[in-house]
Amino acid sequence: MLTEILNHIREDQPAAIDRLCDYLKIPSVSTDPAFKEHCQTAARWTANQLSETGLETTIHQTTGHPVVVGQSKSAGPDVPTVLFYGHYDVQPPDPLEKWTTPPFEPTIRENRVYARGSSDDKGQVMCFIEALRAYQVRNIPLPVNVTVLIEGEEECGSVALESFVPQHADILKADIAVVSDTSMWDYGQPAITYALRGLLYFDVKLFGPSRDLHSGVYGGTVPNPATLLTRVLASLFDDDNRVTIPGFYDDVVDLDPAERDEWETLGFCDQVYGKSIGLDALFGEADFSTLERRWARPSCDVNGLYGGYMGEGAKTVIPSFAGGKVSFRLAANQDAIKIKQAFIDWFHANTPAGCTAKIEDHGHAYPVIVPRDSDYLSAAKRAVQHAAGKPPVLVRDGATIPVVSTFKTELGLDTLLIGFGLNDDNLHSPNEKFELENYKIGCLTHAALLYELANPSD
Repeated sequence: MLTEILNHIREDQPAAIDRLCDYLKIPSVSTDPAFKEHCQTAARWTANQLSETGLETTIHQTTGHPVVVGQSKSAGPDVPTVLFYGHYDVQPPDPLEKWTTPPFEPTIRENRVYARGSSDDKGQVMCFIEALRAYQVRNIPLPVNVTVLIEGEEECGSVALESFVPQHADILKADIAVVSDTSMWDYGQPAITYALRGLLYFDVKLFGPSRDLHSGVYGGTVPNPATLLTRVLASLFDDDNRVTIPGFYDDVVDLDPAERDEWETLGFCDQVYGKSIGLDALFGEADFSTLERRWARPSCDVNGLYGGYMGEGAKTVIPSFAGGKVSFRLAANQDAIKIKQAFIDWFHANTPAGCTAKIEDHGHAYPVIVPRDSDYLSAAKRAVQHAAGKPPVLVRDGATIPVVSTFKTELGLDTLLIGFGLNDDNLHSPNEKFELENYKIGCLTHAALLYELANPSD
């Protein structure tokens, strides 16, 4: 049975590429209200594709863009139910002049498809849809029950999804979730991601004088919020680049030596990593490798600074306020609420005399880690072997996918993160692309995964 399904996917790849290109033509930019109708179009297109695979499909209107849910419960109560998540919305294509070909006119060059959303995340969504289609076309019943959840606001915070998931927990009930919004380790080398860091994000401000002041008249006699804010934010770090907030590292789980040994076999090179982003030296918490800092340690970054005069030329003022954007990536076992309160307390305790502080919380997501010895992860490894002819490497990721945390807290689900993008796919940048070979591997993997999850402990 599985051989027949996989052969069909290989034979049907030209048609699958055409369908992907049709999807990519829809400019479903979620952050810009001018594209609202295009997001509706993308939701309908997604729903139609799911219906064609035999799923019972519903478009749920939300306060933002629609959520599409497709379901098949035909496999019966004695096999697992799989919840697949993806998103049809895409990043804005700007700057347009940097694109070699228009962002919403999919173009195939060098066995890659270039278009906005090709890798993030329409191409990866279509991998799962094409796997479902293969079962439908070959008239082979799905071996597991399937629920597909495709949203339209991932690129702007998934605001509607935060309430949608708990409100629809009954229809989203499953045994395991699957997300394809991550990357392979390298070209030709699939990966399964078993951990993600969590996220906190703040906007902080220091207020001083009641108005901007002439620095010649007042300089040296009043608190300058810009000067003082940079001093406060700099004190977030010690000389070993460790975060100074009391208790920040208390709950961080030490890395398993076996994991460290595995990572050393991946062939990661600091020099290549730095060169790819124009650096000749790397930076971070002392006594940890680059992969350990990225995957297993928490971090803090100042993402932006603003205030005072920021125009062309000179204007000698002491600003009435200064602001900064500050984010934290949280390692496994750190409590987002605990760290959030610790930072708020720390910032208020370090507010300089003569200034008042304001902190705006932009939300949080918990870190997640999936047991490496689970039956579901073993099934995923077998599926990748079927599709790629080689086993996947197991990796963590330093980024955050908030819905994975939501699935854990609201539905009690672990998530298999099996992605088919590459780090050079230009996500969120001009000339985004998706390797067509990876597209094929993704379709094959998901078809095999459905088969293997029917008996995950084999």
